[in-house]
Amino acid sequence: MLHLVYYRFLRWPIMLRILLLALTLISGFGLAIHFVEPKTFPTIFDGIWWAVITTATVGYGDLYPVTFAGRLIGIILILSGAGVLSAYFVSLASATATRQNAFMEGKEIFTGVGQMVIIGWNERARKVIQQLQELKPEQPVVLIDETLETNPYPSGNVHFIKGKPYLDETLKKTNMHGANAVLITSDQHKSETEADMNAILTLVAVKGMSPDAYCIIEIQTAGQVVNAKRVGADEVIQANTQTSFVMLNSLISNGMSDSLLSLLNQQKKSHLDFIPVQPNWRNLTVKELSQLLQKERKILIGVQDGDETLINPPPDYTISNEKQLFVVLENGKGGRR
Repeated sequence: MLHLVYYRFLRWPIMLRILLLALTLISGFGLAIHFVEPKTFPTIFDGIWWAVITTATVGYGDLYPVTFAGRLIGIILILSGAGVLSAYFVSLASATATRQNAFMEGKEIFTGVGQMVIIGWNERARKVIQQLQELKPEQPVVLIDETLETNPYPSGNVHFIKGKPYLDETLKKTNMHGANAVLITSDQHKSETEADMNAILTLVAVKGMSPDAYCIIEIQTAGQVVNAKRVGADEVIQANTQTSFVMLNSLISNGMSDSLLSLLNQQKKSHLDFIPVQPNWRNLTVKELSQLLQKERKILIGVQDGDETLINPPPDYTISNEKQLFVVLENGKGGRR
């Protein structure tokens, strides 16, 4: 959480950040003088008032320290407020502006954990980030792209890194070891074959740096699906194949595409999702489990057995070693959030 607060602090206007630092310094000296000379400065507000007047070099003379320790605090405050503090604020403003520009231009290193790394900027990536921000506002997202000049989401929880995603120097800036998942999208500026080769090369680089990272890769040509799995892809999205299936279903069953998109949209009230198999569900038949789930407004579609998902299992199929259930559920009804 500290890195999120820090990044949001960097996005504040420079004058606001300088004001916050000045108030912190003045409050600190005001507290100090109050505890050192409680008779001269009976309240904390009196101490802060004296610190403000002294820092501003106004010097009304209504309150002033009389002990050696108090006057020493006054000397330090005058030096820091009228001299060193001014120079520090100038340097801080310059450094902050440089840091903020580096953040906007994708040169800043991401130091957090639990991030979702999205590689490649296109309409699909934009839509994914947009929905992530609406579904999980606190979810940190790291966007890697070599074509963007500035962060497309300067006010959101998105950290932009500019560079080639298959280079170690770029991936190191993402803190890949702390990532929850990595999504590698297909480059829309290249041919399908070149885009797949580039995506697989990126996958090799990601797996080489973080073998345990859960990687999802978008592949255009069917022939490269096997290669993507060979180098460690946890999920392969066959963009052209999935699109052709939707088109075919729409041709055969008119209006199917709208229904499919609605089920796939996590923002919809009812959508497809996986839920873990609870211990008390084991040894139940699909018929018994379906009746149980319907009471929770969930519709059982299939069961995940190992790496395969059995769609529409027989009513007498018994739940045993399955890890997850493939269901239609409502938001907030126990999906993977």
